[in-house]
Amino acid sequence: MATFNLFNYLEPPNAYYDFERIYTAEQWQRKQRWIVDYITETQPDVIAFQEVFSIDSLKKLLLENGYEYFSTVDTPQIIDDFIYKSPVVAIAAKYPIVEVAAVAHSREYVNALGLNHGFEFSRKVLRATINLPHIGYTDCYVVHLKSKRSMIEIDDVNHALSPEKNIIEILKATVAGGWGATIQRGSEATLLMLAMIEQRKKTNQPMILMGDFNNDLTDGVLNHLLTNSLRFAPQMDTKAYLAKYCLNDAWNLFENSRLNQAILSDLIADTQANTLNTGLVRKATHYYGANSNVLDYILLSCEFDSRCPDNFFDVSEHHTYDRHLLNPEYEKDDLTTDHAVICITLTLRN
Repeated sequence: MATFNLFNYLEPPNAYYDFERIYTAEQWQRKQRWIVDYITETQPDVIAFQEVFSIDSLKKLLLENGYEYFSTVDTPQIIDDFIYKSPVVAIAAKYPIVEVAAVAHSREYVNALGLNHGFEFSRKVLRATINLPHIGYTDCYVVHLKSKRSMIEIDDVNHALSPEKNIIEILKATVAGGWGATIQRGSEATLLMLAMIEQRKKTNQPMILMGDFNNDLTDGVLNHLLTNSLRFAPQMDTKAYLAKYCLNDAWNLFENSRLNQAILSDLIADTQANTLNTGLVRKATHYYGANSNVLDYILLSCEFDSRCPDNFFDVSEHHTYDRHLLNPEYEKDDLTTDHAVICITLTLRN
């Protein structure tokens, strides 16, 4: 399973955001080739995509490389005849996609959270039910949450204002617009989680959430996606039912899987398990100047957690593909993506 931000995937002669941003034919071929090289090297069975403009082009490319099943639930917007904005998410699979839908959020909770009545996801969230080996129908969600870009646009220089007043206006717009983006992103994650819980209650199907979250999961804005305890609930009922509706970070499940392997290999005693230092270091998936962050995630329900008695799979590998970010080769990597690609391997439990 992989999640892959394609970074402005738009076939020329179309432009993304403004008329100057157009790939040449040669640049487009290089971008296409890089995607195929990654797929050939890692061979994911299911791939979640973000920043897709050219839907038909991507579908064709993937079909040529073994992905018979492909879905989206939205189309990008055209500003002008050939200028596009608002890219969409997509999913490709080697196994049958039996149902696909855009996630609908609860109007009741929109009102309860005090959000604008017309609140919508900044990008439609895709839910694809895929018939995976051994585990059967699995609900796979693809998300690209609101970025940290300010929701209030303002001119850098307003000649009608003094330099100081101009800076004050920019500061106010930055503070308010940044908080607005945070509210949008956190609300999207919350309403998505509520929709996933409802879907789980209705179908009892395993859940996988993949995508670009535009935020660190440990940040208070999104950490409710990993809620695994309840303050005000009967303890027995919580233990019996809660795990079924919770999500787990694939990285944490991978660490736990490695720990279990070590125990089973008699490398450590059971009593040492809680103090084991696995030596695993999580890599960043995005770099901006001197800052690095983990923004791309795969979250899984309890069927993929070896600590649960009824699990089907363990997360045996968690790979962050970042060569193009840390050691780029210009001819190969200048038109790739500004995100690392996350890929996990699920191994059927023993």
